[in-house]
Amino acid sequence: MCGIIGYIGKRNSVPILINGLKRLEYRGYDSAGIAFSRNGRIEVRRCAGKIKDLKKSVKGERLIGYSGLGHTRWATHGRPSEENAHPHKAGGIVVVHNGIIENYLELKETLKKDGHKFTSETDTEVICHLIYSYSKKGLPLEKATREALKHVTGAYALGIISETEPDKIIAIKNDSPLVIGIGEKEFFIASDIPAFLKYTRDVIIPDNGEMAVITHEGVSFTNSINKSIKKKIINITWNSAMAEKGGYRHFMLKEIYEQPRAISDTILGRISLEKGKVNSEDFNMKAQDLRKFSKIFLVACGTSWHASLAGKYMIENMSHVPCEVDIASEFRYRNPIIPANSLMIVLTQSGETADTLAAQREAKKRGAKVLTICNVVGSTSAREADSVFYTRSGPEIGVASTKAFTSQLTALYLFSIALARAKDAINAKEARELLNELISLPEKVEKSLQQNNSIIKIARKFCRVSDFLYLGRGINYPIALEGALKLKEISYIHAEGYPAGEMKHGPIALIDDGLPVLALVPDDEMKGKMFSNVEEVKSRGGKVIVITTEGESKPYPGALHTVFLPKTNPYLMPIIFSIPIQLLAYHIAVLRKCNVDQPRNLAKSVTVE
Repeated sequence: MCGIIGYIGKRNSVPILINGLKRLEYRGYDSAGIAFSRNGRIEVRRCAGKIKDLKKSVKGERLIGYSGLGHTRWATHGRPSEENAHPHKAGGIVVVHNGIIENYLELKETLKKDGHKFTSETDTEVICHLIYSYSKKGLPLEKATREALKHVTGAYALGIISETEPDKIIAIKNDSPLVIGIGEKEFFIASDIPAFLKYTRDVIIPDNGEMAVITHEGVSFTNSINKSIKKKIINITWNSAMAEKGGYRHFMLKEIYEQPRAISDTILGRISLEKGKVNSEDFNMKAQDLRKFSKIFLVACGTSWHASLAGKYMIENMSHVPCEVDIASEFRYRNPIIPANSLMIVLTQSGETADTLAAQREAKKRGAKVLTICNVVGSTSAREADSVFYTRSGPEIGVASTKAFTSQLTALYLFSIALARAKDAINAKEARELLNELISLPEKVEKSLQQNNSIIKIARKFCRVSDFLYLGRGINYPIALEGALKLKEISYIHAEGYPAGEMKHGPIALIDDGLPVLALVPDDEMKGKMFSNVEEVKSRGGKVIVITTEGESKPYPGALHTVFLPKTNPYLMPIIFSIPIQLLAYHIAVLRKCNVDQPRNLAKSVTVE
């Protein structure tokens, strides 16, 4: 969730950079820094901690410059420290970077052999040295950057300045957000529009591979094959709340579409494909700590409880460690039996949910270790837990949880692999296969979002019904529960989620002519049984919607709608299936003219019992 700001123009850049970083604080960070051009030199100021700490560190200095870069960093490669904070500098080249360079280790070794000296643990510093290695051959900054990036694999949004060309900023992106602001004889780059909205509402959004060369005279663009292109300026007419929405109609829709990025941020820097492992220290535990646990409790409320139910399948199947899942409000009142060597995993978006905190405290009192999977740095749950894993999904404003949910599922997947490796339940090769599938997940989520128009058609057909049924089996049963909850929360339609195998034990009595039934049907060993359950619904007049995976040759016979999604391994299918059920609830609620972001009677964080 790092933040970038850059400025070139007629004003002193330093206060503009710091103000921009303040407006990006919502993204989460643990260090900050600025770089600015002054008298032919580039001055760099950095610190671990918050922007207020950065301001204190430069208090009393006369900082003036008319171009510069700023950055807030959330540590991935290397601990939070001044040395690892951005901007990074090598041979007069200064870089800020969001994203992750996947092949930085091999690049670093090559550069070291060529005499380059590194001062940080970050992947970003490699980019500085690469660009410098080409610029010292006489190439202008933009050409040196292009040549350097030919060797780079990974996601990045980059801001680059050079002491040899002090009146120029280079901005380029690949799978990380970056926007360009066009002012009156002044120009900006940023991770998000609010960083410079105080100064201009004219914005250009570059696509992957496009480079912006920004000088005092203006901005020029080249595409991925280095040909000049023209880019359209978009005028932003948002108020401050709309600015935060990034142009989306509702926060919920914005947050649904942020999920590829949120999942990527949850993963970044936490895995090693080479070793086939998850860094257990990102859970504030060592492998020997994980080996001790013989029982795991998963405790949460609402949507986080559904993530916990799916997490039970992951943990037990991968590591063979028994798990219990509890609704937090029930846990401490059932006099739970917590044996020695137990771990409680608490899932909470806010870290402030009263029932979850009470359950967490009860578990600690009874001798369990507590791991919090949380989205909010410094929250009560995070402070009181023995260990904490931050999902980094960013602020979630909409009451109905979306990106926090899929980030929690991603975190549980990482934990399951870490635990299974520590217990020797899977080997490095098996872990690599699981991690390779995880790396491809954001792209598959992006592809799933492309089904939005199909989901709108379904929403239009069923937006006036009074009841809805969701069916799933195995690890996807919790997603049926989640689909029903989403619909209830924001559209006020009565909905139920059931394990499909339970249909004959009562719920089938609900089926009548016209009842919509959404079935989650992955291409796995349960597919035949799921389609048998669907047949039971169809034969009784229910209106069937099938959500399935690519590879099915044609829509399911008798289904009013069939939605095809990318296929992944069984543990990650719940994340893929979450996308259409979120979109369906959203579009039905909009069609019913409900308050999507603030549904009646609900709060984002339930801080009282």
